[in-house]
Amino acid sequence: MVDAMTYGFMVLLPCDVVVDKGTFSWDWQIPEPATENHPRAPLSFHTPGQLAGSPFATPSQAALKFNSFWTIEVEDGWSLFATHPVNRQDLPFRLVTGLVDSDRFSDGGINFPAIWTEPEFSGVLRKGTPVAQCFAVPRAAPQLEYEVFDEKRQASYAQTVADVLSTPGVYRKRFRARRRRATGE
Repeated sequence: MVDAMTYGFMVLLPCDVVVDKGTFSWDWQIPEPATENHPRAPLSFHTPGQLAGSPFATPSQAALKFNSFWTIEVEDGWSLFATHPVNRQDLPFRLVTGLVDSDRFSDGGINFPAIWTEPEFSGVLRKGTPVAQCFAVPRAAPQLEYEVFDEKRQASYAQTVADVLSTPGVYRKRFRARRRRATGE
């Protein structure tokens, strides 16, 4: 669970956003951007028509758009997979999962659409709240292999399951790969 929650990188809310039953406000004094058309607001909105035909479409509800203040570039042949922060059902919004070919699209900020899921919510989304979790993924489809579940594999399966069921921590101690955290260097 922790590995999943810390995998990739998070896009964080850059300032406090006050929410009062569907009204959003913020007091964020940032300098005028040097680049034309660069956002100054932490969020904006998609009109309901932009969601037409999707499972998120509701005639009366606009989708939020968390604005990005970063450009993101991945290696050639890779895309950026952006999703709701893993295991964060406590957030009053749900990010719409998407892929961006940011090996090609890396000169502009990626904005992250979300559906507000708690219309009666009143409170503050604090600066640093995770709004998107991102992973670099290869665009090439993996080559899958299908093999017979022979006697040797059956025995290995039975032993592994028996070990996991009888010994606490066996997965963590014997199978889990150690993770290194990205340092940004």
